[in-house]
Amino acid sequence: MTSSKQWHHSLKTRFVVSGLLLIMVLLPAIGFTVNKAFERQIALSIENQLNAYMYSVLAVAEVDNGDINMPPHLVENQFNVIGSGLYALISDQHNKTVWSSGSFFGLNTPTLRQPLVGQSQFYRVKIDKIKHVVFSFTVSFSHQKQLIPLTLHIIKDESDYQTQADEFNHTLWVWIGILMLVLIIIQVVWLAWTLKPLRQFSHEITLVEQGKLAELSQSYPNELSILAKQLNTLLHTEKQQRNRYRNALSDLAHSLKTPLAVIKSQPQLTQDSHEQLDHINHIIGYQLKKAQSVAGNAWHLGINVDETAAKLIRTLTKIYHSSHKDIDYQQTLYQDQAAIFKGDSADLSEMMGNLLDNACKAAKHQVLLTLETTASELIISVEDDGPGLTAAQQALIFERGARADTYQQGHGIGLAIVSDLVNSYQGKLIVSDSAQLKGAKFSLIFAR
Repeated sequence: MTSSKQWHHSLKTRFVVSGLLLIMVLLPAIGFTVNKAFERQIALSIENQLNAYMYSVLAVAEVDNGDINMPPHLVENQFNVIGSGLYALISDQHNKTVWSSGSFFGLNTPTLRQPLVGQSQFYRVKIDKIKHVVFSFTVSFSHQKQLIPLTLHIIKDESDYQTQADEFNHTLWVWIGILMLVLIIIQVVWLAWTLKPLRQFSHEITLVEQGKLAELSQSYPNELSILAKQLNTLLHTEKQQRNRYRNALSDLAHSLKTPLAVIKSQPQLTQDSHEQLDHINHIIGYQLKKAQSVAGNAWHLGINVDETAAKLIRTLTKIYHSSHKDIDYQQTLYQDQAAIFKGDSADLSEMMGNLLDNACKAAKHQVLLTLETTASELIISVEDDGPGLTAAQQALIFERGARADTYQQGHGIGLAIVSDLVNSYQGKLIVSDSAQLKGAKFSLIFAR
């Protein structure tokens, strides 16, 4: 399984991703909402301000003989200063400008709206490419029993308000960014504190796997202390059972060996009887070794395969030195991680030793031991340049009691031991032809 598929299996990754998503989505959403609310508040403030200007202009407006009369200077001085940014215009029912404040001198009149009498409109226009806000209000003046509708337009440059909005927007997002950074730091600290018991739990599990720790400590939060207690109970129970089995089988082996020794010492026994007694002795030793195997305890043991392989190669090289048989050793390790066998050292030595010994017996000159690890598997292969095994022999070789006479000494009980030990570790033993040495190839495959 690739790392891209494994990320969602990590609690830490899930916490980090969910926390970051919450921060990266929620805070900008809050900032956007606050910014929009501020803009609406500014717009409302502008509208109220222009509305106040409108009443101050209406208060001095008069209609005489159908013409609008305005004083030369208005109370609000900005209406009197050319280009001040605050303007007042009055248009008739045909939307023709009939009066404008002194501040509007020299500017082009934009297209202005005409609300119904008694109604107002707030909108934006551009005057000489500059954005302005407009408050238009239509009133009717009475003249000679006639109602004359006039629309008063209060126009103000929007730049002042835009500057205010930009400053607020900048300040808002600066604080949003600071808050995001603070929350991320808080999340990292909180995550480290929250996951500390899990890291300790994982570390202790690793120590138990490596045989460096007999049991888990009890210094965990309530949710984990229950699990630690249950695991410790399981470890103690399993250890007691293994000790009982080992003691019972040891007693059985000793009780059988003495009568067998007495029988074997009888002078009248034939050579065939001696061979059968030796065979029984061998079977007792094999069954005792198989039953005493700590494969059930494999999850909390870890053996470096490379070290075991080196020891076996040194031993067998000395044994077969006179036969001029060489043992080559190759490794292909996943991410340069040490090849660890989750089981008992004696079991690993038994399996590898039997396969290497058989290969040395069958080989003409060359034996190859290959150690390979993948993301999920440990693969140990032994090849030789001997005559190999036929398809029929490969099918027969692991049947209980069967014997393949390819080697001078045969596979015999040795391969049966290997097969049973491999099965006890839920592994696989595969027999095939060696593509490299053209002899037999035996592969042990275990989960990492």
